Amino acid sequence: MPAFAMDLAASHSASALSLNVSSHTSSFIPPIMHVLSTAVLLGSVAVQKVLGRPGSNGLSGVTKRSVDDFINTQTPIALNNLLCNVGPDGCRAFGTSAGAVIASPSTTDPDYYYMWTRDSALVFKNIVDRFTEQYDAGLQRRIEQYISAQVTLQGISNPSGSLSDGSGLGEPKFELTLSQFTGNWGRPQRDGPALRAIALIGYSKWLINNNYQSTVSNIIWPIVRNDLNYVAQYWNQTGFDLWEEVNGSSFFTVANQHRALVEGATLAATLGQSGSTYSSVAPQILCFLQRFWVSGGYIDSNINTNEGRTGKDANSLLASIHTFDPSLGCDASTFQPCSDKALSNLKVVVDSFRSIYSVNKGIPAGAAVAVGRYPEDVYFNGNPWYLATFAAAEQLYDSVYVWKKTGSITVTSTSLAFFQELVPGVAAGTYSSSQSTFTSIINAVSTYADGFLSEAAKYVPADGSLAEQFDRNTGTPLSAVHLTWSYASFLTAAARRAGVVPPSWASSGANSVPSSCSGASVVGSYSRPTATSFPPSQTPKPGAPSGAPFTPIPCATPASVAVTFHELATTQFGQTIKVAGSAPELGNWSTSAAIALDAVNYATNHPLWIGSVNLEAGDVIEYKYISVGQDGSVTWESDPNHTYTVPAVACVTEVVKEDTWQS
Repeated sequence: MPAFAMDLAASHSASALSLNVSSHTSSFIPPIMHVLSTAVLLGSVAVQKVLGRPGSNGLSGVTKRSVDDFINTQTPIALNNLLCNVGPDGCRAFGTSAGAVIASPSTTDPDYYYMWTRDSALVFKNIVDRFTEQYDAGLQRRIEQYISAQVTLQGISNPSGSLSDGSGLGEPKFELTLSQFTGNWGRPQRDGPALRAIALIGYSKWLINNNYQSTVSNIIWPIVRNDLNYVAQYWNQTGFDLWEEVNGSSFFTVANQHRALVEGATLAATLGQSGSTYSSVAPQILCFLQRFWVSGGYIDSNINTNEGRTGKDANSLLASIHTFDPSLGCDASTFQPCSDKALSNLKVVVDSFRSIYSVNKGIPAGAAVAVGRYPEDVYFNGNPWYLATFAAAEQLYDSVYVWKKTGSITVTSTSLAFFQELVPGVAAGTYSSSQSTFTSIINAVSTYADGFLSEAAKYVPADGSLAEQFDRNTGTPLSAVHLTWSYASFLTAAARRAGVVPPSWASSGANSVPSSCSGASVVGSYSRPTATSFPPSQTPKPGAPSGAPFTPIPCATPASVAVTFHELATTQFGQTIKVAGSAPELGNWSTSAAIALDAVNYATNHPLWIGSVNLEAGDVIEYKYISVGQDGSVTWESDPNHTYTVPAVACVTEVVKEDTWQS
């Protein structure tokens, strides 16, 4: 997800980790900060969306409602809003490419109107998990469109590289036309291929369980194999973290790389493919993962970098919940949610936000608070994030699930501070389900988890919309609106609270740490998949759970639509780009009445002019762009006229029209 940046020189250079088997030391790579630039949009492509700001009727009264009521009300809203951000027919992604996922419909302050490999993979892992729990033909269509889109994205040469050596797979984001983004950015980001492989493997398991193994072999495996080969080859090189700010080694990235190779090796064996590379590299990644644990009782989320932070970061909470496997119990080597290390880390990370946010003022120790990315954050002045606060709740729900399943809770010296804050007087030891202390811990941790949902819910608008952040002082939603990842994070937390957990990913020995670490990687081979069309009627076998397909929340067809024009046109100082056209709102072709665009997002490598105008829904308009000089001189772009039909579609109230100057 886009984040704070401060330098015009973005870089996609990476350094291999220097792993000394004896000393376990590594080289330190200075961070390379980057600029958040808008993208270069190629050609003239219309993409349509809804820009729904959080409700103006104020924040919801969740403090007066139970967590159950909040979840029951918010769940259909969150799922509806999540799917609204999925192309080609989501209400905020209408007209984007099939399988595209917009991070947010926001196009300015900040501009998140792109598709991130990481965000989209996490969103579709959520959709796949929901689908495998209960068959839904509508979700299946979206899953297959997403998978087909990955064939295009994997094959696109981009600033990170190309598919020939796999380097291009580390490109973090793309246009919603499934084309490259060429602006400055923090690249490469090495979590994307691992997360995409995990999402696709999840759907592959469902297909195999329902006797469609050939579909996996022919369509999905070639995509997954590219991503797994990337992980095996590049895991020991630095890259930018999930917040896109730090160039180093990220705990979130490494944890998911380990999971991807473990799960990938199992899938390869099932399909009769070679997975020996994945099986040999995965333990070394797990060995490296142990290096993030520090003596202060927490995970230093970014190492091999000099970013000047403590390392206390929601990065680590997200890693724990996204590598959760109930079959691993409270395993500490994989930092399972209920492990002593993960619980100690949660306490340290959460406590780092207690005193710095005014919204947390007066909340006592041992009670839930609003959680941000990391305490040193300054992006949008550094605020709590919905997804970080939901992640804290989810880790605790995961823990409760495992404790109930296994019938025991072990308190160690490492996790003692966490437990004592919730159950004063508890001592180190193992408590079985027959003991009162077990019940006390379950109740206390469940209440603590619910508290995080309640804290976030305080700052959710009455319409249920979830932005990226909420103000540290007032709780007002901030930054990108309708953040897709925010909706996904709520849905997974709510599912874990209900006892719905993802399928197991760990194979036998997946948590076995080698006695010594090696930085060995394996150079992979890469090829563009050729099969992209899924066979029809990939329905579940008899007896599988199914239900009615998800039905979007209905809304009216608007009378007018706010059309935002994005025009890429290189200009000189004093020149202004305007749009003139056949509609009265566009001046009826009069240059003196043309609509002036704004250069607020203009950059040398992405000369974007932007402006909005309300047009009647259903109208067919013609228009052109003009360049107006400081002296009033007018230059028209070349023929032909642009032609556009303003959508008259339910729920679509704002659209984006993307063009490039015709010379």
